[in-house]
Amino acid sequence: MNFFAVLTLIGGLVMFLYGMNVMGSGLEKLAGGKLEKLFDKLTSNPFKGFLLGFVVTAIIQSSSATTVMLVGFVNSGIMKLKQTIGIIMGANIGTAVTAWILSLTGIEGGNFWLEMLKPSSFTPILALIGIIFFMFMKTEKHKNIGVILLGFTILMYGMDAMSGAVEPLKDMPEFANILLMFDNPLLGILAGAVLTAIIQSSSASVGILQALSSTGAVRFSTALPIILGQNIGTCITAAISAIGTNKNAKRVAIVHLSFNIIGTIIFVAIYYPINAFVHFAFANSVVNALDIAIIHTLFKVLTTIILFPFINGLEKLSYIIVRDKKDKEEKEKKSTFALLDDRFLATPTVALAQCRTLLVKMSEMARDNINLAISTIDKFDSEAAKQVEKNEDMVDKFEDKIGTYLVKLSSRDLSVKDSQSIAMQLHVIGDFERISDHSKNIINLSSEMNDKKIEFSKKAKAEIKVICRAVSDILDMAVEAFATQDKNVVGKIEALEEAIDKLCLKLKNRHIKRLQKGTCTIELGFIFTDLLTNLERVSDHCSNIAFSIKQEEDESFESHKYVRKLKETGEDFDKDVEEFMDIYHIPKKQDKH
Repeated sequence: MNFFAVLTLIGGLVMFLYGMNVMGSGLEKLAGGKLEKLFDKLTSNPFKGFLLGFVVTAIIQSSSATTVMLVGFVNSGIMKLKQTIGIIMGANIGTAVTAWILSLTGIEGGNFWLEMLKPSSFTPILALIGIIFFMFMKTEKHKNIGVILLGFTILMYGMDAMSGAVEPLKDMPEFANILLMFDNPLLGILAGAVLTAIIQSSSASVGILQALSSTGAVRFSTALPIILGQNIGTCITAAISAIGTNKNAKRVAIVHLSFNIIGTIIFVAIYYPINAFVHFAFANSVVNALDIAIIHTLFKVLTTIILFPFINGLEKLSYIIVRDKKDKEEKEKKSTFALLDDRFLATPTVALAQCRTLLVKMSEMARDNINLAISTIDKFDSEAAKQVEKNEDMVDKFEDKIGTYLVKLSSRDLSVKDSQSIAMQLHVIGDFERISDHSKNIINLSSEMNDKKIEFSKKAKAEIKVICRAVSDILDMAVEAFATQDKNVVGKIEALEEAIDKLCLKLKNRHIKRLQKGTCTIELGFIFTDLLTNLERVSDHCSNIAFSIKQEEDESFESHKYVRKLKETGEDFDKDVEEFMDIYHIPKKQDKH
C-alpha cells in the first residue's frame, strides 16, 4: 500500500463522513416538525421510549446526536433521567441501519436484478435522481429528497474509495500480522473505542471495518472485539456534551456509557470462556461487510434484551457514579432559559420548539403585565407597580436571550420552513417586548395621577374600562393564536384592532370637545391621550403578531395587501368590526374628566 493509496483512503473516509452528514441533515429537514412531535410524545413508558429512540436515530442516522439531545432535555428540565434510558437503548439499535446499507457492497452474483442491488449499480441512478430533484424541483421537500440521495451517493462512493484503497493490503503479510494483534480482546476493544472516539461516529468506524473486510484478511476473532470497542467509543460525543451540565444531564451520558460497557463485559465474559473450551469453528473464518453488520446489530439487540429489565438498575448506577452532595441538598435550580441549550442548535427543529415554548411564556408575561398595569388606572397600587417593573425586566431578558439564541440558530444549515419560523419569532419577540413596555408607560401614568392626587370622573373611568377590556381581549386572542399557531383568527384580531382604533378616535374626539368647552383640565387631558395612545399601540402589536403567524406559513405574505383586501372585499370583516363596536359600546353621554 503506497502513499497514493493512503491519500485515496483518507479521501474516501472524508467523502464517507461528509455524505453521512449531508444525508442525515437532509433526513432531518425532511422530517421537519415531525422530529419535534416525536419528542413531544415522550412518556415514562420505557418501551415507547425505546421505539422513539429507534425511530429518531433511524431518521437522523446518529445515536450520538440523539443522546446529545437527551442530555440537553434533561439539563433543561424537560425530561427526567429515567425517561431517557429506553430512548438510549432504541438509539443504539437505530444507528445499526447504516451498517446494513453498507453491507450491500458485498452482494455478488450474475443475475441482473441481484447486480442492481449492489450500490455500485444503483447509486449512479440515485445520484441522477438526486441532482434532478435538487437543481430543478421547486419545493423544499423535493430538494431535501435530492440532498438525501446525493448524500447517500457520496457516502457510498466514499465507501468504495476506502475499499479500493485497502485492497492491496490483502497481499501484505504485515497487515495480516497487525490484524492478529486485535485478536486480543483488550487490544481490539481499545482500538475500536479509540478510532470511534476520534471520528465521533460508530457508523463511520464500522464502515471502515467493513471496507477492511473486503481484503479478505479480517476474521471474526478480530472483528468482534473491535465492534465491541466501537460501541464504547461512540459514547464520547455525549460525554463531551455533558461537560458543564447539571448532575442529571451528566447521568444521561453515564447511562449511555454504562449500557455499552456492561454489554461489552457480558459478551466478553460469555463468549471468550466458552470459546476457550469449545473452539467455535467460525472464530477463525473470514468476515465480510454483511457479517460485520450482523455482529454489530446482534450485540446491540442482545444487550438491549438483557439490560431492558434493569432500567431502574442503570438509573441507580448513574446515581452511584455521579453522586449528590451529602452535606447539603444540591441546588440545581432550573434556569428559566435552560431550554435555550446550545446542544439543540445541531437539531434546528428541536431548538425552534424550545424557543417557541419560551416565547409563549414571554407572551403570557407581557399580557399579564398589561392587565396588571390597567388595574392600577382606577386605583393606584404601589405593589402592583413594583411587580410590573420586575416583570418588564424579565420580559427584556426574554427578548435578549431568545433573540441571541435565534441569531445563533440562523447561522445553521436550515430548511426554508425553519428559516421562516426564525424570522417570525424574531419579529414576535419585539412585539411582545414592546407590549410589556406599554405596561410600564401605563403604570407611570397612573403613578403620576396618584402623586398629583387627580383622577378621572366616573363616566371617564367607564369609557376607559371599555377600551381596556377590548385591549385585554385582543391580547388574549393574540397570545392564544401564537401559542396554538391558529391562522384562522387573524381576520378576527384585525377586525378587533380596527374597532379599537375607531374607539380610540371616538374618545380622542370627545376629549378635544371637552377641552374646547373647558370641562377637562389640560393636565388630565394629556394623561388621557397618552393612555389611549399606549392602549392603541398594544392593539397594533397584537395585529403584528397575528400577521407574523400568517407570514410563517407564506413568506410572500404582505400585511398591507392583506388588510387592504379585507377592507375592500371582506363583508365578514366589516360585520366583525361592527359586532366588536357593539360589544365594546362607549356611552354617548359626555362628562368631564
